[in-house]
Amino acid sequence: MNNIYLIGFMGAGKSTVARRLEELTGAQRIEMDQRIEEQQKEKITDIFSKYGEEYFRDLETELLKSLVKQQNLIVSCGGGSVLRDENARLMKEAGRIILLSATAETVYERVKHSTNRPILNGNMSVEYIRELLEKRRARYESVADEMIVTDQKTVEQICEEIRGKAL
Repeated sequence: MNNIYLIGFMGAGKSTVARRLEELTGAQRIEMDQRIEEQQKEKITDIFSKYGEEYFRDLETELLKSLVKQQNLIVSCGGGSVLRDENARLMKEAGRIILLSATAETVYERVKHSTNRPILNGNMSVEYIRELLEKRRARYESVADEMIVTDQKTVEQICEEIRGKAL
């Protein structure tokens, strides 16, 4: 199996869907943010505040370079990982990019109690999420091989769609 890269805004369901796909397919699941935290021995929020977003994006690129050499992976990507052309190219070369999308209202409901979202710190509102979603939408859609709307769907329904389109 080629790698599956799940992209999309935070709260779209990437981690939840990746966990279930791992169970269904036996593929190895990689959580990019978690892997970076393990490698750096720091939380993403601390990396952002100490070193800035550009440094964090560099870490994402280095991780992707190591992952594209492997097969049979389900990668839950950080929300901004495809903003860099190099990252999108690396993903396309090694597998399929699946965009999980959700409305700003759905995202807000899913992340409103989270404290591990550096992009939203101090800006936890439907309006702010909607603005960020709109800024990223065209990019997400332009790099995705497939798009799946996750609003009001179960994890099982989403996984079935992915299996029908990408596996």
